[in-house]
Amino acid sequence: MTPLNQERWHRFRNNRRGYWSLWVFLALFAVSLLSDLIANEKPILISFQDELYFPLLNDYTEVEFGGDFAVNADYRDPYIAELINDDGWMLWPPIRFNYRTINYDLPSPAPSAPTGENWLGTDDQGRDIVARLLYGFRISVVFGLILTVLTSIVGIAAGAVQGFYGGKVDLFGQRLLEVWSSVPTLFVLIIIASFVPPSFWILLGILLLFGWMALVGVVRAEFLRARNFDYVQAARALGVSDRALMFRHLLPNAMVATVTFLPFIMVGSITSLTALDFLGFGLPPGSPSLGEMVSQGKNNLHAPWIGLSVFVVLSVLLTLLVFVGEAARDALDPNRTR
Repeated sequence: MTPLNQERWHRFRNNRRGYWSLWVFLALFAVSLLSDLIANEKPILISFQDELYFPLLNDYTEVEFGGDFAVNADYRDPYIAELINDDGWMLWPPIRFNYRTINYDLPSPAPSAPTGENWLGTDDQGRDIVARLLYGFRISVVFGLILTVLTSIVGIAAGAVQGFYGGKVDLFGQRLLEVWSSVPTLFVLIIIASFVPPSFWILLGILLLFGWMALVGVVRAEFLRARNFDYVQAARALGVSDRALMFRHLLPNAMVATVTFLPFIMVGSITSLTALDFLGFGLPPGSPSLGEMVSQGKNNLHAPWIGLSVFVVLSVLLTLLVFVGEAARDALDPNRTR
């Protein structure tokens, strides 16, 4: 690590709020990546007649456990559970529901209040809130990360080309940005959703089409400022190619300003997905979606555990990312000292 990067890391660590927010976010994300092992309707491991079975990795039929039908075993069925426990054992996750499991043994009509089995209650379809929060947190963060990376790549490349070449290239690029940024994203999504079923990758592609412009202005300004520096002119006189000048000599300087925007771009990506799910133009019905849970909280005000749970998760997630972004911005600010 260079002395300059050591200084930046030192400044980042001195911002205790952002530093610890980063670790808390990474811990929560790591837990969400293990959602299948924490909340699932299938056991993690089964020992039956001295043989081991892994239901999370393979599908097994009832016949393999002494049942009558050659269909996938329902391990929550008391009959199947009794067959297995009579000649073996099952290792269950802490939460015996995944995001789509419906609990038919609720003490009251759905949405049911929190109980020992459903720690934060259920939604209006009888699905466990904790399980849906875990899976929803994971898909939101993964969606935000992928969209942030892709939009950054496209935006940085576009801004680099505009700023490096300038002139007509820059003029044409700016006019294109003005026209493209005026297209209403929500209307485009509504039109596309009317004839194409929305999915994770379709939403990602549509938001990528309109989200790549966030970094163009920052990168363009850095390239316009640095393209006439002495070291760039010297490298050009030595015959260095335009591509090498752009991505080897100029881009590292532009990345300092760019990196500070990434956490905030990710916040915007997660918020966009949540808003689309809330409006019904997001992920397919039944998907583990924080936006869909917000909609359920609005439609079931008599069940406050739904709205409060998703509000806390979204607030913590977005707040952590904002704190990390602020710390990164201060750490990369050249005007700040120890």
